[in-house]
Amino acid sequence: MAEPDAPSPLFDAHAHLDFADFDGETDAVLDRARAAGLVGIVTVGAGRGLDGQDAAVTLAARHPDVWATVGIHPHDATMADDSALARIRELAARPRVVAVGEIGLDYHYDHSPRPRQRRAFAAQLRLARELRLPIVVHTREAEDDTLAALVDEGAAEVGGVLHCFSGSERLARAALSLGLHISLSGVLTFPKADALRDVVRRAVPIERSLVETDAPFLAPVPHRGKRCEPAWVVHTAARLAEIHGLSLEDVARITTRNARRLYRLEDPLEPRLAYPIRDSLYLNITNRCTLACSFCAKRSDWTVKGHFLKLPAEPSAAELRAAIAVETARRAFTEVVFCGFGESTLRLDLLRELAAELRSRGWRIRLDTDGLASLVHGRDVAAELAGIVDAVSVSLNAPDAETHARLCPSRFGTQAWPAVVAFLRSARHHIGDVTATVVGLPGLDIDACRRLAEDDLGVHFRVRAHNVVG
Repeated sequence: MAEPDAPSPLFDAHAHLDFADFDGETDAVLDRARAAGLVGIVTVGAGRGLDGQDAAVTLAARHPDVWATVGIHPHDATMADDSALARIRELAARPRVVAVGEIGLDYHYDHSPRPRQRRAFAAQLRLARELRLPIVVHTREAEDDTLAALVDEGAAEVGGVLHCFSGSERLARAALSLGLHISLSGVLTFPKADALRDVVRRAVPIERSLVETDAPFLAPVPHRGKRCEPAWVVHTAARLAEIHGLSLEDVARITTRNARRLYRLEDPLEPRLAYPIRDSLYLNITNRCTLACSFCAKRSDWTVKGHFLKLPAEPSAAELRAAIAVETARRAFTEVVFCGFGESTLRLDLLRELAAELRSRGWRIRLDTDGLASLVHGRDVAAELAGIVDAVSVSLNAPDAETHARLCPSRFGTQAWPAVVAFLRSARHHIGDVTATVVGLPGLDIDACRRLAEDDLGVHFRVRAHNVVG
């Protein structure tokens, strides 16, 4: 069966390529993975006693797109003596070893006594901190003890991933609060995995998600019952895209970048001028802002849905046209959005020029804005955008001037919020399709914002999730 086409590269964050299931077929399995669009696989040196460590490291050394982890699986915790830990320390120094794992607790099978599991887990967490390597964590029916060990042993210092996640929302949120990632396997595709999909939808942001096969185990739908292999990670990615309302291309791009960051692999960051998310093409024309919002994501990261948006310089119209041409030649889009990681109306002439040009070619044009353009430019900018922009999304962000000035400080102080409200009124009159948005911050009076938008201003209203951009 042909696998779904992933237009962006994929990364299998967790497989066991050294297992006997792949004997004599490893090269063919890797060829199929590459043909399916995979650019990386982490093969895990745990789960096959101590022999798996050397095998995983040797395999990674032979292939430029395979990396290894080393560690003692909880099933083998009775083997975790001083000599075994010394061997892991030695192997971890090899060039293509990227993490300590998989390590953790398994109270489902209890192949090793629980006290021995806890001691082995703690010892390897300390080893990971010593080596400054991320961790790959296995936890099954042991959430409380797993979280306690992660906290007690300072796992937040090195980061890592809960692999093959199928746990509770509490576990997911706690792991994320420690800086860990969540890796989803073929289980996400299983017909009876509704509870897992609900947890992922509510609690696991795509920006902290990885995809894995755990091959040779847990083959995804439509391959249930077969030996799993890395090429099939695309099915998990496709289901994850469905859960988050993203495209498969989005999920492939985002999870691949997440994996590269987690495992500290080379990840060239080329700033994007035109970047796709779902079926929209976004334009990044400036990084300048009028506001300094306290919740702005670019305070910590210039990446949005896998796209790096920090500009070395503001692009020219010609550079933007070239970037647009590349993306529109590759696929179709339903709209063009002026957004970027900055306030597009600060380059108003360029915005108007490109928007008019693109709209004349049949594109729907949307503007995401802070609503301060009229205040900045000293005239009714919303009126100027009539016939050029089809829809506008305005960051209202507060129900009153004082709250707005506190959350989104600017040189305009409390004058900013009334200007945003005035822009919304004008945009409703001149453009029509207008949405006021707020970020769902703790303590913010969302209902007051909703009443202002829908009842007083007569515009649409939407709450944006905190720390979710794009």
